[in-house]
Amino acid sequence: MQNTHYDKIKASLEASPRHWLVTGAAGFIGSQIVETLLKLSQQVTGLDNFMTGTPKNIEAAKKLSPKNFRFIEGDIRDAALCAEAVRGVDIVLHHAALGSVPHSISDPQLAHAINVDGFMNMLLASKEAKVKRFVYASSSACYGDSTAIPAREGEEGNLLSPYAATKAINDLYAQVFSKAYSLPTIGLRYFNIFGPRQDPNGPYAAVIPLWMNNLMQGAPCFINGDGETTRDFCYVDNAVQANILAGVAPQEVTGEVLNIAVGTSSTLNELYAAIRNEIGSPKPASFREFREGDVRHSLADISKAKKQLGYAPTHQLNDGIRETVKWFTSL
Repeated sequence: MQNTHYDKIKASLEASPRHWLVTGAAGFIGSQIVETLLKLSQQVTGLDNFMTGTPKNIEAAKKLSPKNFRFIEGDIRDAALCAEAVRGVDIVLHHAALGSVPHSISDPQLAHAINVDGFMNMLLASKEAKVKRFVYASSSACYGDSTAIPAREGEEGNLLSPYAATKAINDLYAQVFSKAYSLPTIGLRYFNIFGPRQDPNGPYAAVIPLWMNNLMQGAPCFINGDGETTRDFCYVDNAVQANILAGVAPQEVTGEVLNIAVGTSSTLNELYAAIRNEIGSPKPASFREFREGDVRHSLADISKAKKQLGYAPTHQLNDGIRETVKWFTSL
């Protein structure tokens, strides 16, 4: 039975399939978007260079629907490859990026090359191919040092990292392309997306998979600062929903940037307790210095996404933690 706007959109897509391009298709968020689209009988092209994504995620998509899925291995810094990838595509969901604040601080030139130059290649290719919609992953990092709680679109502060700068530039270019070239764009400003397939390894691992992995292995878990830093943690299924809704949203929504989150905040101490309780570990966390470039508090106003997309989060923090722990323990 169809109960929500999202249910109705999924049913309409199954009845009238589109051709979607997902960049970053082998990544944590991108791969789950790909699989959701394939389950809805959509035609999907995936593009990824495996810098952060994994071939295993692509193999899962191929097994799910070999007829409807095409994969291109390549880099968005290659303009000709971008042009090839968008050929015949109706909707672009752009997630290929260097998505790490610490990595951007240590290598700002690489962050710019991928997140800005690569983004421009995708915009130009999409404009030339006359795609019907260009949806891209923006970031809550664009709010910078703004002290407004909750964060509302249009009330940004000073940027605090090269990563944030690249995402803010993306927002500006997307809006310009929407106005100057009539390319329908929508930015999804993600707040702390988490869930299955998020990489727990490496120096830039996100805190949720890192803590889960360490608790299961009996390794130390560190909290940056005093643990009272707050975030609006958003389970990946909510982000997938937002992408699909944005891909087919009414024309008047184009040129917008929308917060995608749950609209509730949790401290790092509360988050750690929720993860520890779900895993069943008594291990306490250790505390260390605040991390450079991090903001103290973050909470999203999601009223604009609700109104313009019909977005309605299906998973709260504890729901998402439960599903993510279930996935980690099944590996």
